[in-house]
Amino acid sequence: MANGTSVKEFILLGFPGTWQFRVCFVVVFALMYALTVIGNTSIIALVWRSSNLHTPMYFFLCNLSFLEIWYTTGVVPKAIGVMLGTSQTISFSVCIFQLFFLLSLGATECFLLSVMAYDRYLAICCPLRYSSLMNRVLCVQLVLSSWLGGFLAISLLAFLTSRLTFCGPDVINHFICDIDSCLALSCSDTWPVELATFLVSIIVVVASCVVTLVSYMYIISSILRIQSAHGRKKAFSTCSAHLSVVTIWYGSTIFLYVKPSAQNSLDLNKIVNTFNTVVTPLLNPFIYTLRNKEVKLALGRAFQK
Repeated sequence: MANGTSVKEFILLGFPGTWQFRVCFVVVFALMYALTVIGNTSIIALVWRSSNLHTPMYFFLCNLSFLEIWYTTGVVPKAIGVMLGTSQTISFSVCIFQLFFLLSLGATECFLLSVMAYDRYLAICCPLRYSSLMNRVLCVQLVLSSWLGGFLAISLLAFLTSRLTFCGPDVINHFICDIDSCLALSCSDTWPVELATFLVSIIVVVASCVVTLVSYMYIISSILRIQSAHGRKKAFSTCSAHLSVVTIWYGSTIFLYVKPSAQNSLDLNKIVNTFNTVVTPLLNPFIYTLRNKEVKLALGRAFQK
């Protein structure tokens, strides 16, 4: 066989249950997907139209919103087809592509969140030098590095997964192709893929998380040294939204990928993956708009116009 496997397509199990139960899931997924696309698109349009939001922080936020749209689009339409029973099969090549696409976007999000934390560090800890340090060229370089690094980091992992042998069964206990489910179905030695998954997770997730945590340690230390309560509140308000997103994202991502063995708790992984790929992209635009004064003011002016 060209791809080294006797299984040419898989059957996605989704969420087993009665027809009414699955229809409820479809309605929830469709509603959350629509809100996610509308919310993140609105942020991009708002930043584009509001000149006072043309700053590095909102440039990074636009990239994050753009990523979230594609991230949830890579999951929800197929998941709805699986739960309705109209598109439960997925070919081996498409399965590997979906795995590569979603993991690459996830890795890119880790890098983007660490870049945003570094940006907040410079803004709060080095306010007088911020404009010269975080210039337009550096912003573009950081964003391009995040996207390129995210896709390159997953390339080897996707290649190794594509070389696994699948002899049957061909039922994936998920609504998407993820690394854990593929490893559980493989009849060949999965140790190289598990090792690669663990190492990539350490490099991407843990390293970016450390950068984020160190940045926030300096940020919190600087905020606490501000004399006035109003000054501390204003400084913290500029990074509280990002800190909320970071906590939600890294909590679920570390649970899913930073572990020595991938073949465990597939049902629990499916629930956490739902939160990671469907719920989190929905929460991000609301967190940034509800907890950010500048965005709320720009949104109010846009509605007035």
